[in-house]
Amino acid sequence: MLNHKFGIEIEFTGITRNQAAKIINDFLGGRIKKTNDHYDTHKVFAPDGRVWKVISDASIQTQKKSGKATVNADKSYSVELVSPILKYKEDVETLQELIRKLRKSGAFANESCGIHIHLDGEPHSVRSLKNFINIIASKNDLFYEALQIKPDRIRYCKKMDETLVKNISRKNPKTMKEIADVWYEGYYQNRDIHYHDSRYHFLNLHSFFTGNKTIELRGFNSEFHAGKVRSYIVLALALNHQALTQKCASSKKPQIDNPKFAMRTYLNRIGFIGEEFKNCREHLCETLSGNSAWRFRIAA
Repeated sequence: MLNHKFGIEIEFTGITRNQAAKIINDFLGGRIKKTNDHYDTHKVFAPDGRVWKVISDASIQTQKKSGKATVNADKSYSVELVSPILKYKEDVETLQELIRKLRKSGAFANESCGIHIHLDGEPHSVRSLKNFINIIASKNDLFYEALQIKPDRIRYCKKMDETLVKNISRKNPKTMKEIADVWYEGYYQNRDIHYHDSRYHFLNLHSFFTGNKTIELRGFNSEFHAGKVRSYIVLALALNHQALTQKCASSKKPQIDNPKFAMRTYLNRIGFIGEEFKNCREHLCETLSGNSAWRFRIAA
């Protein structure tokens, strides 16, 4: 599951785009090129040829620290880090260290900030896309409880549309065109626009159907705890692998009487096994109620 390529977008404030680009550039040892586009893009060209971007995002509530207080700041403090294509084994430690550098320099996330993870869509088929939709639909409630998605962000990462899930089951699309038609059913916007309303869900396939060929998971609060960010990446990769490898997936929501146990056992089933992922399991289960070791009773 760790072999699939991904990209990550991390929204934050606390420092300016100029400061963030310099920190990233100093860490990677590259060069910066600033463009005069709508997003005030700062491109950091790393020595390996990949480009990291720092852009603005209008949804971010801009703030900064003033002594011990947090105060409002101007729009230069709206910062979104957009990574190039990454590979887990080669790049996750670099990404984590970059997150630590930004945090130490004053970057922080507030309730308006999110993390979006883009997964390589190239290996996906109609079957795997239907699987992905059903997997997210069945685990909607558990994921939202585990990830504690902030109220300010719900409109940007809504739960899976139940009408979409029913239509997928009823129409059983066989081609990419057919599944795209089901995805966009009920929307009246042009499908080609970037900010299409269908994208604002935990699972976004608009980015897949419009040519970027990425599957986006939007259900993560922004975070400067490097271990938690790693756990989000591993979860995204594991869900992606499950969608790709299962013959079929059900959208039925399981009855959950012990959320912490349900999450732990699910994570084990999709690949969070062994000491390597112990911290990831802990981060993804820590906010859930219940007991992770016993489903129906507490250990003596």
